[in-house]
Amino acid sequence: MKLFMKESYTSTLDLRETEVAIKKIKDYFESALAYELSLTRVSAPLFVKPESGLNDNLNGTERAVSFDLLDDNGAQAEIVHSLAKWKRMALARYKFEVEEGLYTDMNAIRRDEELDNLHSIYVDQWDWEKVITKEMRTEDYLKETVKKIYNAFVKTENFIIHEYPSLERWLPQEITFITSEELLQMYPDLTAKERENAICKEKKAVFIMQIGDVLSNGERHDGRAPDYDDWHLNGDIMFWNPILECGFELSSMGIRVDEEALIRQLDIAGCNERKSLEFHSLLLNKELPYTIGGGIGQSRICMFFLHKIHIGEVQASIWQKEMIEMCEKHGIHLL
Repeated sequence: MKLFMKESYTSTLDLRETEVAIKKIKDYFESALAYELSLTRVSAPLFVKPESGLNDNLNGTERAVSFDLLDDNGAQAEIVHSLAKWKRMALARYKFEVEEGLYTDMNAIRRDEELDNLHSIYVDQWDWEKVITKEMRTEDYLKETVKKIYNAFVKTENFIIHEYPSLERWLPQEITFITSEELLQMYPDLTAKERENAICKEKKAVFIMQIGDVLSNGERHDGRAPDYDDWHLNGDIMFWNPILECGFELSSMGIRVDEEALIRQLDIAGCNERKSLEFHSLLLNKELPYTIGGGIGQSRICMFFLHKIHIGEVQASIWQKEMIEMCEKHGIHLL
């Protein structure tokens, strides 16, 4: 069990105030995000069939929660890990045009997650996706989109501080951009996580780009599935969290693979058998739109803006008995 404790920590809001504030933050940020990126809300599946190829494989090692369907000849279904691939197919099916996009509530169960202050087996996030052209698949367009998302974050912080003046302002006016390789060159003696902490502490808000490919030291900054983000055009939005004293990831996003990037990354990952799956076949045949998209953690946002030390203070989940007892001992009230 991993648990970061801070003797000086006291929640700014009580349990009931917290529940009210969670709703306010989610409602405000959702509207701000939709406005900044021109997104339309849609409904999305909680589960998919594995043979569709639609489930996100994340780092490639996490096990999906699966079950059989009584009224479908025992067919198997999997709880989604994310909707990275489904969204792209939905944009084609709903006939979204260039610079139009969708967003949806994504709920998942990550059974293999190691539980701590930041990680729960329950994941709730806004998944969003937007149609672009092949010519728009550039680093400049990626950065432009990140700035719009960051603007929604800043607006949300302004709003919640107005509602609860006892909360402090943590975000700078602008977000800093840096590649994973540049970060390695800055801090060659640190681990990837330590490098993230160092740059977040200095800049407060950072977009770390180009995650998934091997760096000059022969290692990857972090794992990424080979068939949704283009590893040269993706990244993580991270803030410095003064309470947890670490870099705090709010969003993973990127320009999605085109046919060339998909072939290259499947080959690197040793996953060429996926080319025969429905999603991958459509992409390789150029039957899906080029897109940019990502996921933004709902509980993570609430945890950050309400200055909570544990994600269980803003979402109801399952925790080890020892963690619950230790939290109660230190005045941390889990929902």
